[in-house]
Amino acid sequence: MSDFVAPLMRALPVPAVLIGRNERILGVNAKGQALLGAEIEGRHFITAIRQPAVLDAVEGVLADRQPRTTRMLTNDGAQDLTYEVQCSWLDHPGAEGALLSFEDVTHVAQAGQMRRDFVANVSHELRTPLTALLGFIETLRGPARDDAVARERFLGIMATEAERMERLVKDLLSLSRVESEERMRPTARVDLRALVEAALNRLQPLAETNGVRLIRDLPEAPVVVPGDEDQLHQVVTNLVENAIKYGGAEGEVTLRLAPVGDVAALRGPGTVISIRDQGPGIDLVHIPRLTERFYRVDSHRSREMGGTGLGLAIVKHIVNRHRGRLRIESEAGQGSEFTVTLPAVIATGG
Repeated sequence: MSDFVAPLMRALPVPAVLIGRNERILGVNAKGQALLGAEIEGRHFITAIRQPAVLDAVEGVLADRQPRTTRMLTNDGAQDLTYEVQCSWLDHPGAEGALLSFEDVTHVAQAGQMRRDFVANVSHELRTPLTALLGFIETLRGPARDDAVARERFLGIMATEAERMERLVKDLLSLSRVESEERMRPTARVDLRALVEAALNRLQPLAETNGVRLIRDLPEAPVVVPGDEDQLHQVVTNLVENAIKYGGAEGEVTLRLAPVGDVAALRGPGTVISIRDQGPGIDLVHIPRLTERFYRVDSHRSREMGGTGLGLAIVKHIVNRHRGRLRIESEAGQGSEFTVTLPAVIATGG
């Protein structure tokens, strides 16, 4: 590289390549070598860049010296990567050519895909109950207009579908609110023992309906943590409700609450909440994806139970906001255990 090209390449904060008028690579920085390969300087640019869109941009700039922007897709062995490529003409004595810079916009592409997937999932979840409601309304206006028995049955189904949509909208609003607050760590002090007692008392009728016995393993003294009381109540309620619904009828759900002196992951004292059921368990292949939005192990059963597919995603974001940890352990036929570890209040001397 010339005395001008070498410092220019080093100064650029992104992968960069300079292609001369003779179509050979005049210079490349270290990040450019990591992206396109080592020892590419002096070679024809086609041998180093094999993306048609980028090749077209380079040829265009070499021909008319007008800047161009395109995208390059590649893979680092672990994930797909997307780069925005800026190609412009560099006019300097002894260093004329097309200057390419590669900006990693993978996170932008991934965010866009997540938004598209989210909209598609919400649309899918709403389409079924809406279609059912429209169908029943049409039937009640027509053939079942004067059929009292059919009308009563259809209105019951319509109420169920409307409640399903209401739960979905409620969970979507809850997820949006939790995500918007995730970077703001709560500072209020919450007595987890009292909170857990209140949540279990509220869920006792559901447990009795499902023939499930709730077992409480709680300390006698208050357990205080920094947190958002409403959100922590939501975490306990979601996890215990899931255990009751999916843990198997006539079984037991055990909730344990205990302070821990030192938690390595939190680098200090913590508090552990664990909810264990005696259900059929969860296949290991599903566990890493359980907290994804709308991910269900058994879609049909989840919908029958009134699930929206957002409960564990909400739990994950709330735990993250509290700077805690969520661990899921399960074996087929051995039940499941969901453990939430939260930072404890650190006493300070007065």
